[in-house]
Amino acid sequence: MERFLEYAMRHPLLFGGTVVLALAVAAYEFSKARSGGQAVGPTDAVRLMNQGALLLDVRTQAEYDAGHIIDARHVPQDEVANAAETLKRFKDKVIVTCCETGMRAGAVARTLRTQGFTKVVNLRGGLQAWRAENLPLVKEGGGKQKSAGGTP
Repeated sequence: MERFLEYAMRHPLLFGGTVVLALAVAAYEFSKARSGGQAVGPTDAVRLMNQGALLLDVRTQAEYDAGHIIDARHVPQDEVANAAETLKRFKDKVIVTCCETGMRAGAVARTLRTQGFTKVVNLRGGLQAWRAENLPLVKEGGGKQKSAGGTP
């Protein structure tokens, strides 16, 4: 401990930089944990869905009806806590949560983890990122919806 204090006294800039770096890493890890843990981009989400992952859309009914990812299961955010019983068969599957921006889905991912779901990831950037990648959405009527600037 004495050598540590001596180092801090003789090299205040290095010591200060080390402290700042440690605080930045801690803040990043806290932010990551608060945002719902692991997040995946749209391309990785497609890969996970092709491998059998469940896509859980937690937006409102109106948002969902306006356009959603094909095969997405709709459970509004405020109903997720009560839907654990109906989702229990997916406890061993990867679940990708999504919303419009990724914020609500992050909260849902945390809720699901507290209920024992261990393989939950969040769609980073939500459907905004999905549209930015020109990936298709479907409307409740079954037709494809054009992405923001591309083909269906």
